[in-house]
Amino acid sequence: MKSLAQTISIGSTRHIDLIKARLGCELKLLERNGLKVKLAEQSEGKFTFITCRLADKEEFIHREKDDRLLLKHFLANVITDVILNHWEDLLVRGIIQENYYYFAEEDKDLIHRGALNRINQGPDGQNGDSLRLIVRKSLILQKVIEYLSGSNQIILDGFIKFRLKEYVNELREAADKAVDDFLIEREYWEFVQILKYFVEIQEPRYELVHIVVRDGNNFSLFDENLQGIKTDSLEGCVIELSNNEISYDDLFVSMLITLSPRKIALHRICEGQSSLALDTIVNVFEGRVNWCPGCHLCQPGVQT
Repeated sequence: MKSLAQTISIGSTRHIDLIKARLGCELKLLERNGLKVKLAEQSEGKFTFITCRLADKEEFIHREKDDRLLLKHFLANVITDVILNHWEDLLVRGIIQENYYYFAEEDKDLIHRGALNRINQGPDGQNGDSLRLIVRKSLILQKVIEYLSGSNQIILDGFIKFRLKEYVNELREAADKAVDDFLIEREYWEFVQILKYFVEIQEPRYELVHIVVRDGNNFSLFDENLQGIKTDSLEGCVIELSNNEISYDDLFVSMLITLSPRKIALHRICEGQSSLALDTIVNVFEGRVNWCPGCHLCQPGVQT
C-alpha cells in the first residue's frame, strides 16, 4: 500500500483547472531529476482536490525523504504563484466588496486598481513592483512550506484565511488607502469644477498671462506685454473657498482665477517641474493653457 507520506493533496474552491494545468506542465521539471509524480482529481462537496502521488521506483526506499521534500517545495512554489497571480486580485475585490459595498461599481473598479497599485508601491511611494512582489512571495512561500512540513493536505481557501492573515491584512490596508486616495481625488475634481465655474462667470481682466514656473512652488506672472504682474495689487481679491488657512498653492490659483485671463502661457525653467497648483491651473483653465516651447522667460534668472 502506498504510504500517505508519498501523497500530497491540494484542495480549493476555485482556480482548480489552473492549478492542475500548472502542475501538469511544470511537474515535467521533476521528471528530469528522476522524480515522477502522478496527478488525480476528485470532488468533495464544494472542494476539488488534486492529489500528487510519487510514482513507484525501485530505489525509492533510499530516496523517499529527499523526494518528498523536493515535491513539497515544488508544490509550495506552484501554490504561491497561483495565490499571487490569480487569487490576489479576487482577494482585493472581495475586501472592497465587503467593506465598501456602498460605492458604485465603477468607483469600486477604480479603488481596486488603486489598491493593486498600492500593493506594488515602494516604501518611498515610487513604483517598486519587483521588490514588493519578492517580499510577498517570500512570505507566502515560507508559510506554505511550513504548513506542508506538517501536513500532506492543504485547502487553499482555509489556508489563505487562517494562515496568511498578515498577507491579507496587507491587502486590506492597501484597499483602505486606495479608498482614501479615491475620496481625495474625487474631492479634488469637485473642487476643480467649482473653480471652473468661477472662471466661466468672470469677465477676463487679461488677454494673456505668462506664468514662469520656478523651483518648488515659486511662480512669476507677466502680462501680454511681458510686464510683471505684482501680486500685491491683488490683495483683497483672493477667493476664499474654505475656512482653513489658505496655502501658497491655493493663493496662487485663486489669484490667477481673479485675473481670469483668456489665455495662459506656461514657461518652465527646469524640466520635469510640477506641482498641485500647476496641475490645477491646467485643469481649471482647460483649453486656455499652452506650454511655451522656449523663450527668454524660460531661462533661469528672469525676474518680475
